[in-house]
Order: sequence, then C-alpha cells, then structure tokens
Amino acid sequence: MIAIISPAKLMDLETQYPGVPSTTPKYVDQSASLIKKLKKLSVGQLAELMDISLDLADVNKKRIAEWTAEHNIDNARHAVLTFSGDTYRGLQAPTMSKAELKWAQDHLIILSGLYGMLRPLDLMKPYRLMMGTPFSPDSKTPNLYAFWSDILTADLAARMKPDELLVNLASGEYIKSIQMKKLGRRVITCEFKEWKEGKHVTIMTFAKQARGMMARYMISNKIQDPELLKGFSEGGYMFNDSLSKPDIWVFTRKLPPPVSKKKKTN
Repeated sequence: MIAIISPAKLMDLETQYPGVPSTTPKYVDQSASLIKKLKKLSVGQLAELMDISLDLADVNKKRIAEWTAEHNIDNARHAVLTFSGDTYRGLQAPTMSKAELKWAQDHLIILSGLYGMLRPLDLMKPYRLMMGTPFSPDSKTPNLYAFWSDILTADLAARMKPDELLVNLASGEYIKSIQMKKLGRRVITCEFKEWKEGKHVTIMTFAKQARGMMARYMISNKIQDPELLKGFSEGGYMFNDSLSKPDIWVFTRKLPPPVSKKKKTN
C-alpha cells in the first residue's frame, strides 16, 4: 500500500535533524520551470495569485528569488520534518525512529504544487504554491493540475504493483491531481467525522489531524493489508461500518467537550 497526504502551508524552518538521511526530489527540473515563471511576478501579483497579504507575498517573493535547483542538506530541509500543519501534527514525524522514516520513504507520498510529489526524506525549500492556485505555467498549460497530472499518474502507476492499492489521506484539492482511471488501482479514501449535535459531521481541523494519525498508524505498524487499517483507534476514532462504503472508509468519534473557561478571581 501507498498512502498519499497533502502538504501544509505552515513550515518549521528552525528545528535541526542531524544524521537524518536525505534524498533529492524527483521533479526538480519541473519545479525550476515553475519558479522561473513565478520569478516574473511582482509582490502585488503574487498577493493576488495566492490570495495572501502583501507582507506574506513579500516573504514568498524573496523565497522565490533565492530558490535554485540545487538541493542539499545545507540549503534545503526534509519534507516530512518541515511541513507542520494539522496533518503533520497528527503524523508526528519528528518522533519517528529511523526504521519508521525508512519505511515511510517507500510507502508515503506528499503531493505538492511546486514539487509534484515528495517522498518523506526528499529535500525541499520553503515555498507557497498550492495545487489549486490559479497559476498557468505556460500558454499551453492552464493550471497546475494540467501541469502535474500526467506526470504524477504515470509515476504512481510505474511504482505500484498491479494489485497494490492507494490509501487516500489527501484533501480534495490535491487528490484531483491523480487521474484515477488511468492509475488503474484500487483507491481507499479515509474520512473522519465527529458526533456533534445529533449527527456525524466533518470538522476540517480534526479531519486533517486524523489523516496524519492514520498515516502514522500505517507507518508504525508497517501495514500492508488494508483491512488492518480498520483497527485504527488513535484519538478516540473507530471504524464506522454503517457509514462506510466499499472504498470510502469512515471513522467516527464523539466530539471532545469544550474546555471550560475559569472565571477570574480578584
């Protein structure tokens, strides 16, 4: 099995991980072509394109200007140890053993608007380019989906065995970059819901964290049989057979009670 997760906007660019082995992203040349186009945009244009503030656009303008195709341990960082959003809080990659990181390298893929796909130990440089950003790389390519879709689908099809399946733990924005019919593999999508006000609902922050926890569960237990994923119980979740479909597996839990605020006393 191979699991797919989304990247994150938040990144930890400070913590050091000496001694962790590293690999080079497979599609650096394609990334460089995207950067070349991005370098032509002004701060204002980046702010509009990415729907961010001018201050944040200025930060990213500098990152784009400094980006080069050379990736080494001195100028780039391990992908799985750099992303730090909700999914990665659930994944807790910094607590993985070397054996777990090695297994993850072969069984976990991080989709990326800039890099296409990253293995956990691939080196990356800080960036902001979501797959759904309305960015046209060239006159013949209307968006990033068109830019990456054939590449990513062919890559996955080549690396996966005919009977191997894909565990989708990515967001809708990113999973759309894979052409499932062309991939020709079974895909199991895991969904995570909370019991709130008499019904099961998806709360995105919790769902993202749970995706990371599921990926960690798969990695720590070296799961190859998809049925074993149904034993996932991290964070209080349980497999819900009544809500699930053959290839959409739903895990549910009761929503944790809100933390009560203590009244201040003089």
